Amino acid sequence: MNKENERDVHDYLSFLKIEKGLSKSTLDSYKQDLVLYQNFLEERQLTFNTITPTDIIQFLKVEKEKGKRSKTLARLQSTLKNFHQFLINDGKTEKNPAALLNSIKVEQTLPDSLSIEEMEIVLNTPEETTAGIRDKVMMELLYGTGIRVSELIDMKTLDVNSEMGFISVMGKGQKERIIPITDYVARLLREYIENTRIELLKSNDTDALFITNRGKPFSRQGVWKMIKKYGQMSGVLKNITPHTFRHTFATHLIENGADLRIVQELLGHTDIATTQIYTHLSKKSVKEMYDEFHPRK
Repeated sequence: MNKENERDVHDYLSFLKIEKGLSKSTLDSYKQDLVLYQNFLEERQLTFNTITPTDIIQFLKVEKEKGKRSKTLARLQSTLKNFHQFLINDGKTEKNPAALLNSIKVEQTLPDSLSIEEMEIVLNTPEETTAGIRDKVMMELLYGTGIRVSELIDMKTLDVNSEMGFISVMGKGQKERIIPITDYVARLLREYIENTRIELLKSNDTDALFITNRGKPFSRQGVWKMIKKYGQMSGVLKNITPHTFRHTFATHLIENGADLRIVQELLGHTDIATTQIYTHLSKKSVKEMYDEFHPRK
């Protein structure tokens, strides 16, 4: 990446962090998008000033051929549009080559979720060891609150109020959410903080709620590996990831009659349309049950 372009990207990411208050994980996604874009430009000896809408279409086509899904391509397109608008506002360029492109239609896919029985199996998979107890508490919290994995690993011990029965998390856009927890999850968290976490902490000094066997804060990848491990050990024949717990949390609430606005607030969705996908999932499961059990097939 040449120095001038590198500076432009750095300035844009700083703008997103300071002015927009975006989280580190979101900033990392934007940075990854812009690095891909810059590599494409350099391969074709293009600049932010000389690139055309046709070039951007070609860039998106290349990424699609790599296997990128429509949701990722739509995010890429949005990133480029916003980045070029930033360059215009900053006096670096005069035209936005991504502004006139038709928006990529995102295929709405119903997320995988587990049944209550499947979730019970996964949650009961960890052994009664120090690490196993910690892992179970992490999974119980993910399923019990629907928080994102980024929110989970950012939690501090002071974010838990087990006596009052709620947790506090910092979501997208640095927006704080207060989320209720059940008495069961509150008890698990209290016992973890008072006993298990102290065993794991050793001589390290961190206020992170969940820590590894080495006494360090968890990474996103660490949580992902842990959940993949228990998903495979459980014998449940589904692709289980940290996001599966969030999907399952929302799906079970909707299926049991929870108000959509409440679910939206718990998940931290800005737009209720994002939450409505779970109503489609619930209707799908009702239809499958109807087809299976109605006598006139």
